[in-house]
Amino acid sequence: MVRSKSHIAEIILPFLSDLGNCAARTAAATGDIILPRYCAVCGRTLLLHEKFICIYCLADFPFTYNWNMPHNRMADRFNEMIQRDIITSKRQNSDLLIQAESYAYAASLFFYRGESAYRKIPHRLKYHCDIGIGRHFGKMLGKKLADAGQFSDVDMVIPVPLHWRRRWERGYNQAAVIASETAAALGAALREDILMRHRKTRTQTKLDVRSKMENVRQAFRIKKKFLANPPAAGHILLVDDVFTTGATIHACFLALRAVYTEDTRISAATLAFVDNG
Repeated sequence: MVRSKSHIAEIILPFLSDLGNCAARTAAATGDIILPRYCAVCGRTLLLHEKFICIYCLADFPFTYNWNMPHNRMADRFNEMIQRDIITSKRQNSDLLIQAESYAYAASLFFYRGESAYRKIPHRLKYHCDIGIGRHFGKMLGKKLADAGQFSDVDMVIPVPLHWRRRWERGYNQAAVIASETAAALGAALREDILMRHRKTRTQTKLDVRSKMENVRQAFRIKKKFLANPPAAGHILLVDDVFTTGATIHACFLALRAVYTEDTRISAATLAFVDNG
């Protein structure tokens, strides 16, 4: 019986594919023996199918689920700052935010509370150059947002920028790592060329709420080439690693709102949200 080439291919290709997958799994297992991988949260040795976090820590993962809630604690905090600016601008007869502002959406992947071990996730990205963990959880964040109605029309993603000197020292912008994966999941354009941090600020870690607001006030601005004609966008998503007081995201919002009218919605997303109740 003579078999056609296509029939032979149907038999051989699945076999070769299984063989390749087996070889890949063997190589990965061998690599885990030589260089073991550990859970970012609890430190347990990861199994072959686990990435960055073990199944036990993933089962207890403190998801916020606020991507499913247009009105949530993070969004409320963000909007409170925006509304304060609207009131202030009206009292001062300022052109900034003089018009009514639509409720700004905001969401994060997980809660960042006290001494919770899950805080190690953004720490590994920010302070230990673990780009992989940023991409992994950035993709997870992006998928959650893509499935949420209020973020489905996002067409531009902008990471909170670092000052050029700090980026040079660190070698990367942790917000941009997260934003790149989030933009890909949303099918949106990633733009790192619009917003800039023109003034180097102190780290926000040990500052109180008022000091944080003052520290980043007017620290961001639109690059000159876009002042007169910014790229068109219907829904911009600002992305950062952690939302604590919201001061940094808010300062970026103000810089964008200076060139984008209220017809362009500006929302925010982060990996983690510090919820102090």
